[in-house]
Amino acid sequence: MVQYTLAQSPEIILTVPGKDSAKARDKAMDQLMELMEEGQLPTELEDGFGPQQLIEVKEPKSTAASGEEEVTQAVQILSNLANLKLKVQESKAEALEARQAIDILFSDEAIAEEEIVRLKEGFKVLKSFAQANLRYQEAKIKAEDARRILDRALKSPDS
Repeated sequence: MVQYTLAQSPEIILTVPGKDSAKARDKAMDQLMELMEEGQLPTELEDGFGPQQLIEVKEPKSTAASGEEEVTQAVQILSNLANLKLKVQESKAEALEARQAIDILFSDEAIAEEEIVRLKEGFKVLKSFAQANLRYQEAKIKAEDARRILDRALKSPDS
């Protein structure tokens, strides 16, 4: 089940089966329209109000389960960081080689068609490496928090 509310009327809760999706939001909009037609909506909505403006209501999690869930998430974040680091390391040399080949485009020398084809393949490698590297840098920032969570969870009670 997923629940939605409106910024204009937070007391209104629209409950729809399933999880947050475009279809669920459309069903919530249908419920909202019924409330409006019945005159049960205490506020006027602007023209153009759409499903994307519904606010998902999240249930507060219990603290015991959330601690375990936090540790599980931390491990997943660190695992993702490890995978990204490996991908970046594996593609770095090839990406640097492709980057050096780009300089030929800026010279006045004639370029053979095969060289252009090789450059275009190199662009794909560069793009893949650059995207993986950006994801790695972002994941590294998130992983700092994950590391702290694990450190806290691994502390023995007698220390």
